[in-house]
Amino acid sequence: MIAVELPDETATIALADRISRLAQLGDIIALKGDLGTGKTAFARAFIRSRGNLEEEVPSPTFTLVQVYDLHLPIWHFDLYRLRSPDEAWELGIEQAFSEGISLIEWPERLGPLLPEHHLELSLTFGDRPEARRVTLGAGGTWRARLAAITTDA
Repeated sequence: MIAVELPDETATIALADRISRLAQLGDIIALKGDLGTGKTAFARAFIRSRGNLEEEVPSPTFTLVQVYDLHLPIWHFDLYRLRSPDEAWELGIEQAFSEGISLIEWPERLGPLLPEHHLELSLTFGDRPEARRVTLGAGGTWRARLAAITTDA
């Protein structure tokens, strides 16, 4: 586990950019944290960076999943309203895991369906209103890439 201080949203965007450049087919990025800690801000920055997008990236709060058909599809899940892990099958989670990159807010709602091999970002509030702290934990191939993520963080 590695902890990184994010003094403001610009630092969150920079971290999302670094991670987006390292993401590969089949990668799962689990975004944990309380409401307002920056999970959606991170996901939006990741998607904008990966797709070189200028437009606003919507949150899947009500749809639960938003798919971005980029060079490599990105599946952005917001599972806050998921009542049971089995509901994830209806959202196409299996397809997401095999055919693209998955960004998952509230990954704990997946229970045993969350593969062990994923990158986990646990976001918490920092010492100032705009500051955040992120703890990075990695499984699978993310372990080797973790050093590149935190270099110059």
